[in-house]
Amino acid sequence: MAKKYNIYGMGNALVDIVTEVEDAFFSKNEIEKGVMTLVDEARQSALVSAIDLDAADKQCGGSAANSIIGAAQFGARTFYSCKVANDELGQFYLTDLKANGADTNLSADALPEGITGKCLVMTTPDAERTMNTFLGVTATYSTEQIDEAALADSEYLYIEGYLVTSPNGVEAMKAAKAKAESLGVKTALTFSDPAMVKYFGDAMKDVIGSGIDLLFCNEEEAMTYTGTESVPAAVQALKATAKQFVITLGPDGALVWDGQNEIKIAPVPTEAVDTNGAGDLFAGAFLYGITNGLSHAEAGALASRASSAVVSKFGPRLSKAQAQALL
Repeated sequence: MAKKYNIYGMGNALVDIVTEVEDAFFSKNEIEKGVMTLVDEARQSALVSAIDLDAADKQCGGSAANSIIGAAQFGARTFYSCKVANDELGQFYLTDLKANGADTNLSADALPEGITGKCLVMTTPDAERTMNTFLGVTATYSTEQIDEAALADSEYLYIEGYLVTSPNGVEAMKAAKAKAESLGVKTALTFSDPAMVKYFGDAMKDVIGSGIDLLFCNEEEAMTYTGTESVPAAVQALKATAKQFVITLGPDGALVWDGQNEIKIAPVPTEAVDTNGAGDLFAGAFLYGITNGLSHAEAGALASRASSAVVSKFGPRLSKAQAQALL
């Protein structure tokens, strides 16, 4: 009997504020370029006041949310477990998430007090994206946000690596993974960011435990996690961690291990404008593919086309019409 959901995602709920800046903005405001940095509310408010907020784009986000919405736009049946506050941005998040085709544990009349998390996404002319994130109430995401009925009725659990930054997040990741395994639901994880592997490597290994069904990472994350100095060495090491995995290689495409074969996914040449969301959409498109009749090679090809399309425009997502056109 078919499951209600192809993918059950869990991760941070952040309202993305996407804007364009020059490199000088980073030096002037002492921002480390090219990575995600957690900041407090005062710091983020100061940065937001330094940009042209009226020119910024606002949408519901978070790494796994972008993947889940991407998968939904291709036609996957999805559920997203997250936490927002009962404020203007929290209500906006819930409305935007549902408008993009994802079911959720959130309920408009049962949101907690607090401040909804925000992510300031700054894109420079070289197309690199830098994120400063104030987690707000999503920092308290815990096992309480896990909807076991929805999880049981899903083919895959998809876990966002950014949750590893808090003890309650780690507990939720481990609890959801254990529950999924007990229910026969396949488990997938994205490392999300090199910093998550570099600074929270032990916690990440604790979450993965004896192994995972599907892992998403880029080449830097793969080498850092495995302690290797080349992609081929990382590939061999990851085979002991994940039954299947995808390593994205930027302009060189991607490498998929389907459990038996290494499949090279060709890149789709494009002029990059904004790299924000490329990895998230690659994962969402790939998960859509393998849960909707595509082979790993076909899913990888779709994911490559999708990530190429998203970096050629501003913002971390495609429109549903753009996603359907890629199919």
